[in-house]
Amino acid sequence: MNCLSKVLKEELLFVVKPYEQSRNELVQLIKSHPEIKFISLMGIDLSGNDTDVKIPITNFLNNVDEFLSGGVQTDGSSVVLPGIATLSNGKVDIVADLDSNWFVDYNFEHIDSAIDKPVGTLRIPSFLYHNEKAVDSRSVLKRAISSFCNSLLQLIKNNPTLLEGTSIKLEQIDKIVLTSATELEFWVKTPNDDADVEALSASQVLQEQYWKRTKGSVRTAMEQSLLLMDRYELSPEMGHKEVGGVKAKLDDSGNLTHIMEQLEIDWKYSSSLQAADNDLLVRTIIKEVFRKNSLEVTFQAKPIEGVAGNGKHVHIGVAAKLKDGSTVNLFSPEDMRYSFLNKIGYGALMGLLHNYEVINPLISPTIDSLNRLKPGFEAPVCIVASLGHNINIPSRNRTVLIGLIRDMANPLATRFEIRSPNPMTNSYLTIAAAYQAMLDGIVAVAGANISIDELHNNLIKPKGQEKFYLDRNREYVSEKNIYDEYSVEEREELFGIHPSTVYENMISFSKYPEKTKVLLNNNVMTEPIINSFVSASYTRWITELLNRYIPESIELVRNCKQIHNINEATDMDICHWNKINNLRHYLVKDTMNEKSLISRIKVAAINKDVEELSHLQILLNRKITELKDEYSAYRKNLIDIG
Repeated sequence: MNCLSKVLKEELLFVVKPYEQSRNELVQLIKSHPEIKFISLMGIDLSGNDTDVKIPITNFLNNVDEFLSGGVQTDGSSVVLPGIATLSNGKVDIVADLDSNWFVDYNFEHIDSAIDKPVGTLRIPSFLYHNEKAVDSRSVLKRAISSFCNSLLQLIKNNPTLLEGTSIKLEQIDKIVLTSATELEFWVKTPNDDADVEALSASQVLQEQYWKRTKGSVRTAMEQSLLLMDRYELSPEMGHKEVGGVKAKLDDSGNLTHIMEQLEIDWKYSSSLQAADNDLLVRTIIKEVFRKNSLEVTFQAKPIEGVAGNGKHVHIGVAAKLKDGSTVNLFSPEDMRYSFLNKIGYGALMGLLHNYEVINPLISPTIDSLNRLKPGFEAPVCIVASLGHNINIPSRNRTVLIGLIRDMANPLATRFEIRSPNPMTNSYLTIAAAYQAMLDGIVAVAGANISIDELHNNLIKPKGQEKFYLDRNREYVSEKNIYDEYSVEEREELFGIHPSTVYENMISFSKYPEKTKVLLNNNVMTEPIINSFVSASYTRWITELLNRYIPESIELVRNCKQIHNINEATDMDICHWNKINNLRHYLVKDTMNEKSLISRIKVAAINKDVEELSHLQILLNRKITELKDEYSAYRKNLIDIG
C-alpha cells in the first residue's frame, strides 16, 4: 500500500476549526496528533502567492499565545507588495486568522517511522500587515464581505422596497451571508510526452473526450483527489473529463503513455473567504496527488495554443439568515416562474456588468490569462450576460461572461457564474471586486423608484436606448452564441472591446476613474493596493516577455527552416518559403539601419515604455500567428523533405 492510500485510511487530523475551540482545547488537539511536526502561516500577497514558512510545532506550542494574538515578522521581499513593502521599509507581519479553517498538509514522501505516519504541517490562513495595516488579498476580501453585508442590511432598512417580490420582511433578517464557489479545470499529461496540437484540436471539435470515462493512472489520481478532498471536508461534487484531450497509448508493459487530457473538479460552495482558501487547497491536493501517480498537472490558463484553455468559473451568491434559523436567497424572486431575479439580484447583476472594466484587470493580469480569452474556446471575450431563453429555461450559454444560474425547484441555488477567471486567478481579489461592483448596482436600484419588470426591461434594452444606470451605447444581455451569431465588429460595438495585453487591461483603472472608486468604497481596496497590484502585474508582464515569450518566439523562428528539395519545389513552395523567410527576418534579424521587431520589444521593455510595449506585443502576436500558419501550409504541400 503506498503512502497516499494509507493516508486515506488513517485516522489523521485534516481540518482544525479554532473558532469552535478554546485555547487549551486547541493546544490539546494539536498535541494529540504527533504526526503534525510544523506549522505554516499562509498569507496571500497581491499576486495570489501564498507564503509557506516552516515553524517547528514545539516553537508554536511554547509560544502559542504570541502566535494566536500577534504574528510572525518577515521580510517584504518574500511577498509581492511593490510600493508598499519597500527596501527601506520592508517589515511585514503575518497574523493568523482565528476565524477560518486550518488545514494539515501531509508530506507523502516523509514518513515518521516512530509512528508510521506522514509528517504534517498545520497550514494557518493569515493576514499580512505592513505599518499596522492589512495589505494582503485575504484582508481585502474580508473587508469586502463586511462592507457588502453591513451596507446591504442598511440599504434594506432605509429602502424596504428592495425586498419587493421576495417572501421576506426586514424584521425577519438576522444577518446577510455571502457564499462563493469555484470550479477548477486543468490539463494532465505524462512527463516528457506531448500530443500533436492538430490532433488535440480535432478531438476538441469532435468532443471525443468530453465527459468520457477516465482510465489508468488518471482515473486513480482523480479518485484519490476526490477522496482526499472529502477528508478535508470540502464536499467534492464531481470530477470529469473536459473538452480537451486525446486518447492515450499503451506501452509494451500495458501502461498508458502519451496521456494528454483536460479534467475538471467541482466541490461544494462555502462562505466567500473560506471558498477562496479552499480553492488554493484543492490546487495543492491535485498537484500532489497527480504527481504521486507520475502525472504532470498544469493550471496555466492557456498551456497549449490552439486548444481549449483552463477556466476557473467563480460562483457568487447572496443570502439572508433569518431569525428563525432558515436561509433565503436574496437574488431569487418569491415566484420563480414570474421573474428571473428580484430587485437586489437585478441591481447586483447590473453592478457586475457596469463595473467589469475594473474587475477584469484583477482576473486577467498576465499574458497567459489573456491568451485564454479568445473566440472559439468557450472563454468570454466581451462584457455580456445570459439570463435564459425564457423564464422556465435556465441559462447555459457557455459563450458569455456572466451566466445566471437558476434551479426552478431550488430558489437557494440562484447565483451568478463569472466565466472569465482561470486557475491562477487571484480568487480573493476577484470575489472582493465582484461584491464591490454588485453593491454599487444595488445602491443605484435602492435609490430609484423602479419595478422588477422595469429593471428587467432596462437590462435587455438594445444599444441606443436610454438606460437606467447602464451605458446607452452598449448591450448587456444576449442568449445567442456570441462567437457564431455576431461578427467581431458587431460584438465590439455592442459589448465592448476586450483588452489584448496586460497594459490594455491595467489602464482601465485610470481610464474609468468612477468605476475604480467603486473598488475603493469603504476602504475595501486602497489606491496603494491597486497601484501595487498594477506595478506587480507590469513587472511580471515585462519579465515574462523578456525571459519567456521572446525566447520562445526566437526558437520558433529558428525552427522554421527551409525543408523543401530545390529540384522538386513548386512555385507554391517557393512562394511560401519567401513569405516565411521575410517574416523570420522581420521578427529577429537586425540590420545596420533597422532593428527587428523583437529587438524593438526588448528596448521598450527595458525602458518600461508600457504603452509602446503593448503595441509591439500585439504586432508580435499577429506576426507569429502569420509565421505559424504560413509554415504549416508550407509543410503540408511537401511530399519529400530535403
